[in-house]
Amino acid sequence: MSEELDDEKLSGMLVRGLSPTTVTLADYDPAWPARYEARAAELRRILGDRARLIEHIGSTSVPGLAAKPIIDIVVGIADPDDEPAYLPALEAAGYDLRVREPGHRCFRAGEPDEPVNLHCYPPDHVEVHRYLAFRDRLRADAGDRELYEATKRELAQREWRDINYYAEAKRPVIFEILARAGWREP
Repeated sequence: MSEELDDEKLSGMLVRGLSPTTVTLADYDPAWPARYEARAAELRRILGDRARLIEHIGSTSVPGLAAKPIIDIVVGIADPDDEPAYLPALEAAGYDLRVREPGHRCFRAGEPDEPVNLHCYPPDHVEVHRYLAFRDRLRADAGDRELYEATKRELAQREWRDINYYAEAKRPVIFEILARAGWREP
């Protein structure tokens, strides 16, 4: 989501509409990587070779970083817009479609005990590369990890019209950190 968000744009891509929320952060849980591995194995079984890549992203993928206790996963799908090629298999396994936008689908599963956000993009999509570059920078740089956590904790004190506004509010610090990692927008 590179354009500025507003309720109209969000309403066009959110399958269930806007959902007011507060953000609850948890201290890093060493069980998060195992939760990811279990979901990744499940996704490999469900999607087979349709999954060109499966990666743990987001704050739960960074040891020591506080996070919403939701495992974020990105899967590289050749054409996310070709829903008949993969959507029925994911839905049959309990993944609920939440976001539909060109070249991207987002699903939710595992609620309430082990929630997962699953993002489907083409494997070479810029968002996939950005997610991985950001994750790797946070894993490698304690200062940037601390800056990002402080930003999230500050933003978590607010109420949000939708979780996507919280995500958008983090973008300036994300791009600041990515710039220090040598990231250049294509």
